[in-house]
Amino acid sequence: MHERKPRRRLSLILTAGVLAATGVTTASPAAQAAGDRTAADSRQHAFERAAAEYDVPLPVLLAVAYHESAWDAHAGERSTGGGYGPMHLTEVTTGMLAAGDAGAVGRADLAELASAPSLHTLQTAARLTGLPEKRLRGDDAANIRGGAALLASYAKNTVGGTPKDPGKWYAAVARYSGSSGQRAAEAFADRVFATIESGAEETTRDGQHIELPPSPNVRPATGQLSALHLKATATTGDTECPATIDCTFLPAATANGQVSDRPANGIRIDSIVIHDTESSYDAALNSFQKPGGGSAHYVIRSSDGAVTQMVPTKDISFQAGNYSTNLHSIGIEHEGYAAAGGSWYTETEYETSAELVRYLAGRFGIPLDRQHIIGHDNVPGPSSALVSGMHWDPGPSWNWEHFMRLLHAPVGGRHGVGPVGSVVTITPGYTRNQQNVQVCPSDDPTGATPECTERTQPSDFVYLRTAPSATAPLFGDQAVHPDGVGTDRISDWGSTAAAGQQFVVADRQGDWTAIWYSGTKVWFLNPHGCNTTPAHDVTVVGAAGTSPVAVYGSSYPDANEYPAGLSPSTQAPLAFYSIPVGQAYVTTAAPAPTDDYFPSTGRVVTGGKSMYTIQYNHRTALVYASDVTAR
Repeated sequence: MHERKPRRRLSLILTAGVLAATGVTTASPAAQAAGDRTAADSRQHAFERAAAEYDVPLPVLLAVAYHESAWDAHAGERSTGGGYGPMHLTEVTTGMLAAGDAGAVGRADLAELASAPSLHTLQTAARLTGLPEKRLRGDDAANIRGGAALLASYAKNTVGGTPKDPGKWYAAVARYSGSSGQRAAEAFADRVFATIESGAEETTRDGQHIELPPSPNVRPATGQLSALHLKATATTGDTECPATIDCTFLPAATANGQVSDRPANGIRIDSIVIHDTESSYDAALNSFQKPGGGSAHYVIRSSDGAVTQMVPTKDISFQAGNYSTNLHSIGIEHEGYAAAGGSWYTETEYETSAELVRYLAGRFGIPLDRQHIIGHDNVPGPSSALVSGMHWDPGPSWNWEHFMRLLHAPVGGRHGVGPVGSVVTITPGYTRNQQNVQVCPSDDPTGATPECTERTQPSDFVYLRTAPSATAPLFGDQAVHPDGVGTDRISDWGSTAAAGQQFVVADRQGDWTAIWYSGTKVWFLNPHGCNTTPAHDVTVVGAAGTSPVAVYGSSYPDANEYPAGLSPSTQAPLAFYSIPVGQAYVTTAAPAPTDDYFPSTGRVVTGGKSMYTIQYNHRTALVYASDVTAR
């Protein structure tokens, strides 16, 4: 996601010929001539030409593109929502849904998930314009033509033509949102027409200056919406928030999740996933309304704690990059940036989030501990190929100990460490726990980090080393570092244990404590137990036999447990990981049955086997109950 600059009313004027047809005031002939000479090949001019070619009012085309991309071209790169160029022409593949926020690898219904027309507008634009798909992806002028052709086709389908009055394009704009839900389509159209009224101005990341003058006299024909025959969706009054929270409803794109009836249909809701947006609040809302990307049940604004609910809790949000996690969790996005040193995570945001989490946990019976209230960075990869690319937000600057105290479920207590075989909770503090991290440009989407920089900052984690020495290499997660050596890169989650996580003590040596972690013994500095709290009344599991235990990232029934007519999802052990004989890992819940969901029929399939969720490394993992013994 990118952060959008504030809108500004304009004093500058666009080219006369195209604007005259839309009722927008034009500049003087001299100014027109100068502008034509200097901007003939600009993106602004590309919008003007496409609007004229397809008889789309220029303010409509510009405003739609503004809300799709902030007029950026993205240099032919696909956005996280599967869209290309200024008009966000979509081309979503089964591979994207397998590896993206849906985390649908191994699912037999991948082709069905990717079949929605809203996920393939680039192909439709290619048919309408006769342009090759490659040009629509990489040539911003061609992309703008494709978007204009789509808008014109939508107008013809709804009002029978391409009216000169911008207000009569309301249904076409709503259709461009790609949503089959009435509220989401309406909200997109309302934002577009608000921009037409107020105007906008932007200098894009590649230096293009785009202008949309205000058109205060445009009256959107909102009554056209009924022509689209959209599905009725939840409204503001249907929010699921505590009464004390400023909460509104704005639905995410229907393609970015699945309608369900949790928990009434037997699908348990047993965890809450904490995310950060890596963008502004508004950009996150806009992104989640674009078909083909992710979504979240809730988004919380940093400045004042305002909450927007985007997916009903009964439904499945594509938010965690793992379908099994999505199936059983509620996702909450927090405006902020993981590499920003915690500066975006305001106390208001923490307090609002904690109030919302307490409400949801009480409603669905979710335990308030760090195996059920997790970060996106704690979610396992659903397959071996996807482990290394899993997200690392909200990052090491999310103050987990403070947040759990706000939940009235503190993870700390009297510091110390017990004997080998006992369990400790990682509790390093936050402000006093100053850690060195390296932040590189790819870690910071704000652009505030032009080169890799070392810095010291308050952190929620302890570094893990391969031996009890400050000079020993950092442990490197097997999926990320084949040589086993980690780094202090802020995004390198594999060398850290985070506050609230629990592990079995494997060894002690002087000021150093060892734990079983990711199938090996790792060490962290812990003089007098200052970074840990002894844990009691927890369950640990270890290998039941004489062979290592396979570790999984998802929890589907066996193929032979699916009824006839339903194609089974598949899973395999995570190739990098196992529980060797003699090691032990913490679980805080009874094993849960494997299960799967078929949204086309509403069918839930429950398997005969159960799996424990364990705290395996920085992330959780799953093991079959039959493979382990518990104590």
